[in-house]
Amino acid sequence: MAIDTSEFTYLPSQAESLGVAAPSVERLDLPLADGRSVSALRFGTGAPRVTLLHGAGLNAHTWDTTVLALQQPALAIDLAGHGDSSWRDDLDYSPRTLAVDVAAALDAWTDGPQLIVGQSLGGLTGAALARTRPDLVHELLIIDITPGIDVSAGPAALREFYAGPTDFATRDELVDRAMALGFGGSRADTERGVFLNTRVRPDGRVEWKHHFAHLAARTLAAHDPGAPARPSLLHETGWDDLAGVSAPITLVRAARGFVSPADADDFQRRVPGSRVLTVDATHNVQETAPSELAALIGAVSPAASGM
Repeated sequence: MAIDTSEFTYLPSQAESLGVAAPSVERLDLPLADGRSVSALRFGTGAPRVTLLHGAGLNAHTWDTTVLALQQPALAIDLAGHGDSSWRDDLDYSPRTLAVDVAAALDAWTDGPQLIVGQSLGGLTGAALARTRPDLVHELLIIDITPGIDVSAGPAALREFYAGPTDFATRDELVDRAMALGFGGSRADTERGVFLNTRVRPDGRVEWKHHFAHLAARTLAAHDPGAPARPSLLHETGWDDLAGVSAPITLVRAARGFVSPADADDFQRRVPGSRVLTVDATHNVQETAPSELAALIGAVSPAASGM
């Protein structure tokens, strides 16, 4: 599989397929006081007014097509343990903990309150951020998650995928495994996803960037009874976080995702004044309905320039 080593290799062809111009984009890295770092992608030249938070096992590049369709400056953050952000030694990947790093990133890289768009784990992280740092959030868009839904285990095929080897001889090997288990669409799309979510180690082996795959493999391996517990993704106080948010809240429900109509009704009951919108998409709305999601984001985001 001959792939350019640049993480931005795919953007021009993605932009061309949408009929839009490819924006400028740069990788940002922020050292943290505890020795870790948080990483992000900044799209466009203007000050971002939209910040995007991905779900578990993904990374900032999951938003590429959505940002291209949006045509506004945006900041896409790698949550701790994902993408180019540091792993946590304490394995604490709960939303409230993740929100602390996000706040540090926004303090460093933005100059005004953001429309926070968070999918799955990123949505609960956005709620925790909006409760603790209301000065950073002017509106919250939560995609296909509520605190009452545990999506961390994933379907059986996904568990099998991550329970297998965590390092591979080539990315082609990983692409073959993903497609054999029914993940991805075309081979080209699967190659792109694998490339952007893996790295080549000094020994030449290819491994997942996100910590969860490595933890899942150890936890599910029967020969490793001493493996660490699966990291906590959801927090019982998630509803409390949402109740403490003063900014407007919209839940985007994926019609083929994890939030059922009953879950959405429960969300509106527990979060008075919230809106619920439904999109024909799977759980990763940003990947299966990026243009529709971009239209929703554009309808509520502040006017921005500098794409």
